[in-house]
Amino acid sequence: MKDHNDQRPFSEDNYTHNINRNQERMLDRRGFMKTLVGAAGVFAVASLPWGAVAAKELMGLSDKEYPHQKIVNVKDILVGDSVKFAYPSEHDSALLIRLSETNYVAYQNACTHLRCPVFWEKEEKEMICPCHHGKFDAATGAPTAGPPKRPLPEVKLSVRGGSVYAVGVKRYEA
Repeated sequence: MKDHNDQRPFSEDNYTHNINRNQERMLDRRGFMKTLVGAAGVFAVASLPWGAVAAKELMGLSDKEYPHQKIVNVKDILVGDSVKFAYPSEHDSALLIRLSETNYVAYQNACTHLRCPVFWEKEEKEMICPCHHGKFDAATGAPTAGPPKRPLPEVKLSVRGGSVYAVGVKRYEA
C-alpha cells in the first residue's frame, strides 16, 4: 500500500508547474527595466506643463499684477515705528517700517531660514527672528547675523495722497 504523502502531484519533468511559459518574458529584469523607463517617460512628459509654469514664474517672465493696498496714513506712523499688515494675500504677513521722514520699507516678515515671524526692534534698528537669533538689515532686508542666508522678500511701496500703499512684491533674486 502506498502512503498518501509519498505521491508527487506532478511528473518529474514538469517541475515548473507554477510558471506560465507564455508570459515568462514579462517577469524578467529587462522587461521590468523597460516598464520603469516607460513610466519615468510618462511622468516626465506629464510634468512638462507644470515645469513651464514654474520656470516662467521663477524667471520673472510673467508680468504679475498685484492689487494696490493702502497700509497706513503717513501721519499715523512715526519715524522708527512699524506697522504689520497682510500682502498680497491675507495669509502673507508683512511689516512696514518708517526709517526716516521720507523713507519707508516693507518686507514679508517670515524668516528665510525656517519661516518664523520677524519683528522690528526699534531700539536696535534691525529686524530680528527670535527662533534662531537671525537678524536682517532694515534698509535692504539682507541677513546680517544668524542662519538666514537669503534676504527677506521686499514689498514694493508707493506713497501718495498722504498714505502708504503696497503695490507689488519684488521677486527673489539669487
